[in-house]
Amino acid sequence: MSTFACGGGSSMGYKRAGCSIVAANDIDPEMAWHYKRNLNPPLYYLCPIADLMTAKLPDELFNLDILDGSPPCSTFSMAGSREKSWGKDKHFREGQAKQVLSDLFFDYLNLVERLKPRVAIAENVKGMILGNAKGYTKLVMQRLKEIGYRPQLFLINAADCGVPQRRERVFFCAVRDDIKAKPLELKPQHRWISAGEACEDLGGKIKGLNLVTAGNERHVLAYRLPIHDPYSQPSPCLTAVNNSIDLISYDRKSEKRVWTFAEYKRLGSFPDDYDARTDKIGKYMIGMSVPPRMTETVARAVIEQWLKPSSPASSARHPDTVSDPDQ
Repeated sequence: MSTFACGGGSSMGYKRAGCSIVAANDIDPEMAWHYKRNLNPPLYYLCPIADLMTAKLPDELFNLDILDGSPPCSTFSMAGSREKSWGKDKHFREGQAKQVLSDLFFDYLNLVERLKPRVAIAENVKGMILGNAKGYTKLVMQRLKEIGYRPQLFLINAADCGVPQRRERVFFCAVRDDIKAKPLELKPQHRWISAGEACEDLGGKIKGLNLVTAGNERHVLAYRLPIHDPYSQPSPCLTAVNNSIDLISYDRKSEKRVWTFAEYKRLGSFPDDYDARTDKIGKYMIGMSVPPRMTETVARAVIEQWLKPSSPASSARHPDTVSDPDQ
């Protein structure tokens, strides 16, 4: 089951890993339309996640292998006000009920406690393990332990999962205490796929990317691609608010345009036939979503090491595992 399901990026990753999606939840009607259009789940709950704590739910949701969640992350993003937004009601899309975004992670954990899936997986931004947010992350880890899980924390770059995009995200992976399993090993090492390679058959003339910016993250995302090596880099992190690029042709003439929807799908590792009401909304969905190949990488590790009883998982702690956010 996927919560905060957005446009379905995570769920498509689980499907790629061999999972069956039995249910999904989101508060946004636009997200719901796109999710159902592209994934057609048996059950969909269009409501705040907190409503699922009192709703009558079918028995199959109390027998889940994985409960997935990506609580809205703008509160912890490196862009924006960060700590100033903590604890405040915010509309994160027009027309929705106000929610305290920094509480939504704990609403997800409450649902984990109610449904008791074998594994809980939650994704969020890198900002959760930086600065004052580390204290919040410790509370998340503590809460998982209190409700009967053994949590681990991983920082992963989507480019290392075969996504032609640089996108760092934190994954909380927690296995239920009654399941005998060794600590999860998760260190993706897929070769990096460049934006040019991913989109070369789309006719979009991606010769080079220069001074790419997105929103307030210019200091993080800006980089220059050598003119003699135009296909060497994945794209910077795709966002929901800014999708412009600078193109450089071989004769060093610069051209500015935006990524096309087809390019967005390739750079986000979404299928080419992913459908959206409009290209603009489709790019928004992809910018908001976890890339499917990224989730697939996490899901395959969890399935092989935690959910298949006979699979041997190494007991060695992996250097990319973060048990203490201060590390």
